Amino acid sequence: MNFLLVGTNAENTGAATHFVALAEALAGAGHAVTVIAAPGSLIAAELGGSGVDLRLGKFRNVLDPRGYATVVRAAGQTQPDWLIGNFGKEYWPLIALGRALRIPVALFRHRTPPMRMLSAWMLPRLAQRFFAVSQYARQGYLDRGIPPERVQILHNPVNVDRCHPDARQRSALRQRLGLDEEAIVVGYAGRLQRGKGIFTLLIATSEAMAREPRLHCLWLGDGPDGAALRELAQRDPNASHHHFPGWVQDSTPWYNAMSMLAFPSLAPETFGRVSVEAQAAGIPVLGSDIGGIPETMQAGVSGLLLPPGDSAAWRDAILGLCDPAVRVPMGLAGRQFVEEHFSGTSIAAELIRSLHAVRPVRTKRRRPGGAFS
Repeated sequence: MNFLLVGTNAENTGAATHFVALAEALAGAGHAVTVIAAPGSLIAAELGGSGVDLRLGKFRNVLDPRGYATVVRAAGQTQPDWLIGNFGKEYWPLIALGRALRIPVALFRHRTPPMRMLSAWMLPRLAQRFFAVSQYARQGYLDRGIPPERVQILHNPVNVDRCHPDARQRSALRQRLGLDEEAIVVGYAGRLQRGKGIFTLLIATSEAMAREPRLHCLWLGDGPDGAALRELAQRDPNASHHHFPGWVQDSTPWYNAMSMLAFPSLAPETFGRVSVEAQAAGIPVLGSDIGGIPETMQAGVSGLLLPPGDSAAWRDAILGLCDPAVRVPMGLAGRQFVEEHFSGTSIAAELIRSLHAVRPVRTKRRRPGGAFS
């Protein structure tokens, strides 16, 4: 199939990472993929040398004529079978362009807060495919009145070639952190914000360190509560066991330095990409039993689900995974689980099956030279 993916937001978020992984997955499965991305964006940087047909452009707002012109030009040249959008400000332009060019449109929604009333009502009905990235998100849309048949689930794909166990990276990163091979490392990757459960995790790891001297905590990221977290960590009797590399552009190598990943969110997460990435790297996950996080793992097999905010439960779970007889089999199971359910290959195949089930909008008539009529 032939795809035109439009993602001109310059943001560096999970939605942007999803966009990149989806484009790579479709291209890797042998489909023709053209991407329109904003200059200087994460999407453009990641896909610049990936083999996809990258075009630069931007929708500054839903009425931006230059954005429409860029898509029309690319569609006329590439003759796509589908237009795919990932960001809210491009939903309505793609619906309009799909109707005008007679190309079906698939939209991905990554957030559970409600869209504006008109958009929430119309977009899932106008798009030929409207995808939620988790069952949790889908249920939220259904609760707002969207017909069940209008919302499909397609989880976020992960590049399992990029996220994989790597002993060389493990040694290099641990040496950089001043850790030996015997250290047991609880990792956190994400925004340093209270709602992410970082203070629950700090209490839990501090108490666990008092019982297990090999235990360390690696905090990847930054955010509005980062300074307060670092200040509290410095007061810990084991302050030297808390490591703060700060924000990193690509967290995937850092999973190799971890023994387990903690995902302690207090507020519901729509999905939970870091959980899937960590399992792809062969490490188990401790996740809050909330939102879309349970869908990213096999509870009791590749990790454990825990009550949000219960620091004692998190402490005990961390100490339990300090035992390699428990931790190592979970890591192996997680890698297999991700390869089967979240790899680019499996998600691309699932997307294609869903799109093939859609009745064509109308037959496109093309003029010589690739222009639409």
